[in-house]
Amino acid sequence: MAGIQNGPIPTRLILLSDLSKCPPGEKIRFLGCVTNYSTKTAILTLEHNHPPGNKLKALVDITLLVNTLKSSETRIGEWVNVIGYTQVPQQRRANYTNSDELHVQVQAIVLWPSGPLKLDGYERSLDQQKADQDQEIICRAR
Repeated sequence: MAGIQNGPIPTRLILLSDLSKCPPGEKIRFLGCVTNYSTKTAILTLEHNHPPGNKLKALVDITLLVNTLKSSETRIGEWVNVIGYTQVPQQRRANYTNSDELHVQVQAIVLWPSGPLKLDGYERSLDQQKADQDQEIICRAR
């Protein structure tokens, strides 16, 4: 039966720089470096300067995880993996971000440290995945 799904919604692995292209409510997985953590709002700010010059920041709501996270997972400079859902921007969140900054809001459902990481290999792999998907779209359009 087409269209019936048994189990959870699949997660799409993407670069943090591609978060802005995701519609609200999309389930995504991405990697980012912790650049800020607000204990007051339970918002973790993640960045990943790839491609170089990328200014997008992920504002990750970790309210659902705050009781299970280790302090090392919110430490500035820590690289973490996130699975979550993109959110519709909310005005109340403007209180702790510069309006000139580009940001996407994510509700985290899982977060874990990246551990030892070959960042350039990760970036190349996802760049290649994106190029393959773009080529597939072009081929289908012909």
